[in-house]
Amino acid sequence: MKDEKKKKIVKSIRINVDKCNGCRACEVVCSAFHSNPKYSSNNPARSRIRVIRDPLADIFVPVYAGEYAVAECAGRDKYTIDGKEYDECAFCRASCPSRDLFKEPDSGLPLKCDMCESDPTLERPLCVEWCLNDALIFEEREVDDEDDVKQEELEIGLESLANKYGIQKLAEIIAKMSESKKG
Repeated sequence: MKDEKKKKIVKSIRINVDKCNGCRACEVVCSAFHSNPKYSSNNPARSRIRVIRDPLADIFVPVYAGEYAVAECAGRDKYTIDGKEYDECAFCRASCPSRDLFKEPDSGLPLKCDMCESDPTLERPLCVEWCLNDALIFEEREVDDEDDVKQEELEIGLESLANKYGIQKLAEIIAKMSESKKG
């Protein structure tokens, strides 16, 4: 009998930055959904999604809150989009000690996107529902177990290293590592 692996549903929001017009409807509906009681107030500082904006350059990038990071990251890479330079923090999904983004304004507690989990369960997160330009796309995929998620993270990490140092340099380092493991 083959060992049955547990299936897990992974939910995510894919972002098409070319379609975002910076209306911030996602921020408004998210903050209203997460107010207490629900829909009683609207404070975008409580939103689990933020639109990073540069209206003069017509650049709008929605970013939704990820995991809490207990320490600042070491990465301070710069990205150039349409001639304007951004630092890595601008697009980071983590709540961390170095910035106030994705923190509850009253308590300072970190915020994390919960995909609008509620009872009854919504078909899609409200930010996706309210995005009139379809810049936010809700995706669900079934994975066998935690190993598949780790594999995807590994691939993302390797791709990032290849982009930063070049595929040839990455291949050389992996070859050296495999030689040292053999010997």
